[in-house]
Amino acid sequence: MTKAGKLYAKFKSSNGELTWSDLVSVLKSLGFEQTEGSGSRVNFTNGEIVIKLHKPHPQKEVRAYAIKQVKDILKSEALL
Repeated sequence: MTKAGKLYAKFKSSNGELTWSDLVSVLKSLGFEQTEGSGSRVNFTNGEIVIKLHKPHPQKEVRAYAIKQVKDILKSEALL
């Protein structure tokens, strides 16, 4: 399995043990583009799909609720 494949599998099974850089890598591998907003705001877009997140700080791990939101959006768009 490739590194991207392992990361995708980790994301699918994750309940809050994912770093920001791993989440960004997964979304980019699914065709999303990252756009920095003001402060810690970040938008990920793929056509009409927009995922709005805040970069975690000072920790590097993404909170469980944010991972769930991303998974719900990806499922509703048949990307997960």
